[in-house]
Amino acid sequence: MRLILLPLLAACLAWPTGILPASAQDPVQRCTTMTGETVYTDKRCEDIGAMDRLPNPATASTRGASGLYRGTCSRTLSDLVAQITAAVDARDVNRLADIYQWNGISDRSAHRILDQLEAVVQRPLIDIVPIRPATPVLAEDGSVLDANTDGYYPQTTPQRPVGLRLEQTLKNSATPSRTVFGLRRAYNCFWITL
Repeated sequence: MRLILLPLLAACLAWPTGILPASAQDPVQRCTTMTGETVYTDKRCEDIGAMDRLPNPATASTRGASGLYRGTCSRTLSDLVAQITAAVDARDVNRLADIYQWNGISDRSAHRILDQLEAVVQRPLIDIVPIRPATPVLAEDGSVLDANTDGYYPQTTPQRPVGLRLEQTLKNSATPSRTVFGLRRAYNCFWITL
């Protein structure tokens, strides 16, 4: 036993004081860039224009054991629709705000948007309908015959949605109400905008 402890004690005494191993001085951060690439750095993610890595949607839950909400990144439109539905069903404006794209929003605008989101979660949800871009009707020479803004002419190829329309009723009434959310894709996730 002495043979093992003696070299260990000598190594501890020889270690310079005040110097920590590199892993203790500069913890390595795992960050995700705007393009979705993983970067390892000893700086804060924000300092290099990245963000903390995104949670894994397969392992993250929307409700923890404590009942507190933990948001996840909506990687598909169906995930985003499920997040909106859950927020409205729970009447939780914070949950809906979690999937809103807040980049570039001023404080004044943020308060206005939060008021609008609060009104949305207070109304009963009937349906969420995708909004697709109108495909114009073209002539043989390529000129536009009809812009098809009313959607009268059916689309031959499905277009990716550009927004979501929430069909709701006003609180305690049968009066219809509609809210349109724009869709944005950032950090390999879908986000809503007003």
